Amino acid sequence: MSSVSVVIPCYNYGRFLPEAARSVLDNQPGVDVRVLIVDDASPDGSADVAKQLAADDPRVQVNVHAVNQGPAATYNEGILDWADGDYTVLLSADDQLTPGALTRSVEFLDAHPNVGFVYGHPLHFRQGEPLPAARTVVRGSSVWPGQRWIKGRFHDGKSVITCPEVVVRTSLQKEVGGYDPQIYHAGDTEMWLRFATRADVGYLRGVDQAYYRMHGDNMSVSRPLLVDLHARKLAYESVLDHCADRLQDPAKLSDAVHRVLSWEALWAAARAYDRGRTEQTPVDELVAFAFECWPETGKMPLYRALRLRQHIGPKMMPYLQPLILSAVARKAQNWWWWQSWERRGVGA
Repeated sequence: MSSVSVVIPCYNYGRFLPEAARSVLDNQPGVDVRVLIVDDASPDGSADVAKQLAADDPRVQVNVHAVNQGPAATYNEGILDWADGDYTVLLSADDQLTPGALTRSVEFLDAHPNVGFVYGHPLHFRQGEPLPAARTVVRGSSVWPGQRWIKGRFHDGKSVITCPEVVVRTSLQKEVGGYDPQIYHAGDTEMWLRFATRADVGYLRGVDQAYYRMHGDNMSVSRPLLVDLHARKLAYESVLDHCADRLQDPAKLSDAVHRVLSWEALWAAARAYDRGRTEQTPVDELVAFAFECWPETGKMPLYRALRLRQHIGPKMMPYLQPLILSAVARKAQNWWWWQSWERRGVGA
C-alpha cells in the first residue's frame, strides 16, 4: 500500500482544521496516510485544536512554533524535514480534499513512475456556503512531458493550479528542495515549474480533487493585481535564473512570459478607463510594469488602444467604450492570440 504524507500548515485557521484533517483521514481508501499539522504560532488557539486532533487519531502529529516563522519555513518543515511517504501533499488548513482524491492520485502515480506530480480540478467554494458536490469518477488522464507543460505555463504567464489538488512524488520534492522565502506570493507557481524541469506532469480529467475555500483571508484573493503581477514575474524569473540548464530555449520562454505579463498589465489599465475606475486603479504603475517586463510594449496595439483611452479621458470613456472596444481593443486581442498561439492545447 502506497503512503502519503500530508502537511497542513496553519496560522489562525483553527476553526477550519477539523474539516481539513478529516478530509484526509476519512474516505481515502487504499492509502496509508499520515498528517502533520504545523501551527505557526497562531494566537487563535489553533494549536489546541491541532493537539486534540492528534489525541483523537494516532495518524496525526503536531508541531507548534513558539515564534512565527512565516509560510515558507512552515511548509519546508513539513515537506522536507518530516514527509517520508511515497507521496506528499501540502494542504492549507482552510482547504479540503474530496473523497477518494488521494486514492485516485496514488493509483495514477503508481502506474506512471515518470510523472513527478499529478493534479486535477479544484472546486472553489465560498466561506459560509455548503460544499458543492464533487465528481469522484476519473474520466481520463493526461501525461505531459515536463518541458511541454513548462512551455504552456510560460506562454500563459499564470498558474493553472491552486495547490490542494496536487500530489507530488516525495523523492522529487526532496530533490528540488523547498519553498523560496523570497517568493512570497507565487511560491507555488515557482515550485510546480521546478518539478516539471525534472519530471513529467499528470492530470486527472473529469474529477474534482480538492475544495479550495474562497474568503477574504486567502493570500491569492486578497492581493491586488499589481502585487500579483510582480509576484508572478519574480517566480518565473527565479526559474529562468536557477533552472536555465534544465529548460528548453530559456530565452524564448523569457520573452513569452514577459510579453504576456506586459499585455496583462496594459489590459488592466485599459479596462480601468472603460469602467470609469482610473482613480481606484494604479494605471501609471501598471504601464510602468508593462514596459519593465517588455521594452517593446509601445509597439503593442493594446498600448495604442490605451493611449486613445487616455486621450478621450476617464469621464467620457465609459460611454464610448463599446465603440472603442470593438474598433481597437479587438485588434489588440487578435494580436494577443496570434502571439500566443503556441500555448493552445498545452496543459489544462
